Amino acid sequence: MKELEQLPIPLLQWFQDNARTLPWRSDPTPYHVWVSEIMLQQTRVAAVLEYYRRFMEALPEVADLALVEEDRLMKLWQGLGYYNRARNLQKAARQVMEEFHGAFPNTYEEILSLAGVGEYTAGAIASIAFGVPVPAVDGNVLRVVARLTGDEGDVTRPETRRRMRQALLDTMPRNLPGDYNQALMELGAIVCLPNGAPLCGQCPAAPLCAARREDRIAQLPVKAAKKARRIEKRTVYLLFYGGKVALRRRPGRGLLAGLWEFPSQPQGEKDVLDRWGIVPLPEQVWAGSSCAFAAQSRVGRHVFTHIEWHMDLKTVFAAAGVLPAGWVWADAAALEREYAVPNAFRFAADLALSGMEESAQWN
Repeated sequence: MKELEQLPIPLLQWFQDNARTLPWRSDPTPYHVWVSEIMLQQTRVAAVLEYYRRFMEALPEVADLALVEEDRLMKLWQGLGYYNRARNLQKAARQVMEEFHGAFPNTYEEILSLAGVGEYTAGAIASIAFGVPVPAVDGNVLRVVARLTGDEGDVTRPETRRRMRQALLDTMPRNLPGDYNQALMELGAIVCLPNGAPLCGQCPAAPLCAARREDRIAQLPVKAAKKARRIEKRTVYLLFYGGKVALRRRPGRGLLAGLWEFPSQPQGEKDVLDRWGIVPLPEQVWAGSSCAFAAQSRVGRHVFTHIEWHMDLKTVFAAAGVLPAGWVWADAAALEREYAVPNAFRFAADLALSGMEESAQWN
């Protein structure tokens, strides 16, 4: 791939002049690079910045991450989604403490052995934090390489990714692997944009680019069509009593495992409140409440990788404080500070706060 052979000098010069100032770049310790790369998976840089700051304030060293309680970790991660990323971070932190005696491993192979670390993340940490000449190939980099070289291989297929990774390994500058990998990522993130809308006038690789030369930008990279997501319709219950809202922990396996939720069930299930042992207040007590009235018609939608939830919200003011085993009544402070409620239920959160105020006057 002759285009990649000519890329390092113009790309590194461009990166020196245009790189975004990011906290993990300013202090690229292995821990900082690792946490930032895990946070950035499936998540925009702008969304990560505040999470990264809070995370580092709370857990400044790998030993702190290894020891933190899971509920505290989930609360720090709340809103970033893909919560197994955080659980794998802690598993890997414990590996560092136990298998590597607290010193972050410094070879690609050892980094790759950590929980939740794949080829891309291992390459990023090894090259940026330790100067190991190994590629870090994410979706942005695949798009850059496909367009630059005119490669028509399906970038979702392992053989295409292996071929591109090897081509990058063969042509990357051995003295600046971390800068080179970051420059490729940056180019894909802010210039060689997806969906046929790159900013070619700002691209240092434009004179080399096969896709631009051959007018094939919109056709590259090639990707297999995604399978349609399954739609799941659910009812979310806001259960109030004495100025608090009910939360339950989700099962330890599966979607949103171990997180707290406003209780939810597939739509169409009957006698849910009876099964839970919830006795609602008579409707005439709360029928005039603007909060309760508004909640009846509130709907939400949340997209996961393979499933899409369509949710209706139902408000219930309980006549007694009895809950099923393992459920909790949470006040506003606890909801804010203690319980990690995922973004899927964000549409209900504002009503939860106002509903607490309403229910306080009836119990």
